[in-house]
Amino acid sequence: MRKNKEETAESRRRILKEAARLYREKGFSGVGVTDIMEAAGMTHGGFYRHFPSKEALIAEAMTEAFTDRASPLAPDHGEAGSDLLRNYIDLYLSKDHLDHPAAGCPVAAVGSEAAHIGGDVSRVFHDGVARTIDRVAEALGGAKEESRSEALRLLATLVGAIVIARAVGNHSDIQDDVLKAVRADGGVSRLIGAER
Repeated sequence: MRKNKEETAESRRRILKEAARLYREKGFSGVGVTDIMEAAGMTHGGFYRHFPSKEALIAEAMTEAFTDRASPLAPDHGEAGSDLLRNYIDLYLSKDHLDHPAAGCPVAAVGSEAAHIGGDVSRVFHDGVARTIDRVAEALGGAKEESRSEALRLLATLVGAIVIARAVGNHSDIQDDVLKAVRADGGVSRLIGAER
């Protein structure tokens, strides 16, 4: 029995959602197509009806991951500027983000692997990072070039903190020290409010 267009589109969405989650959790090399298809409730044989290759799936799944992670920077419920940025930093430096890479930032989770794949995957990471920089710069306000430079510094600091904290593992006091040090950094503490 052939699926209709809506069912096919829904199957594709499930595959992308599970791939985005599993790749961030286990890395590109740690997850096979069979793992993703099983997580999506489908058989391996259906994969090529949706994607021409594993690299194509990685690129689309990471596009999905960047879209999901950028949502806290989208104005919602009257929040704007510094409130958006404060909430984004709090979310990024949270224990929940640290402990659950599957739902977190794709750069912190698999950024170094993306560089090795290249092609469309590198383009997706470039575009995702560029959009995030633009959103952070917009939330910062001020002169465009100055805001962009500050956005770059902030994102590099946040990503670096999560990568280091994950690398040392949760059995290390370094993990908490890294997150505290970043929160105490003059630029970051100013953005999240000195009262914190």
